[in-house]
Amino acid sequence: MSVLIVVESEFGNTRSVAQAIADGVAAQRGADSVHLLSAGEAPLRIPAEVSLVVAGAPTHNLGLPTQASRAKAAAAGATGGDSTGLAEWIAGFAGHPGLTVTTFDTRVASGFAGSAAKAAYRALRRRIGQAAERGPSFIVKGTEGPLADGELEHAAAWGAELARRLPPAA
Repeated sequence: MSVLIVVESEFGNTRSVAQAIADGVAAQRGADSVHLLSAGEAPLRIPAEVSLVVAGAPTHNLGLPTQASRAKAAAAGATGGDSTGLAEWIAGFAGHPGLTVTTFDTRVASGFAGSAAKAAYRALRRRIGQAAERGPSFIVKGTEGPLADGELEHAAAWGAELARRLPPAA
């Protein structure tokens, strides 16, 4: 059983959170049990040995990034954007029986920031049914970051918690 983390990141903050989640999973299950890929690299058909997919993106315009919001981020200096974002990956996603999917996002601390995790959760639930869960938001201090103090530790702890919920490795 392994974990696949699929991430979209524009300024690198969401990728840093994804890496901390991967580190938390690896601390519980071993480094070979977790794979971290960008949405553009991630397979659409999830291999049977993957028992958990963790999908994350930055919050743009109250939800998941779009081609237009990625272009706007690139104009502001973002270097991590891909032509395939998490929304496009979800649109082609094919899970398998027993697969669990959970989401996370990064966002600025604001009551009006919205949530890419919520948008991804809803899209995944429409696609695969009840096996999707909405995970936490990790706070960035501004559009470009950096992450707020303690967020990487929070992400690693959440990754370890996710790993503990998985069935024992065979």
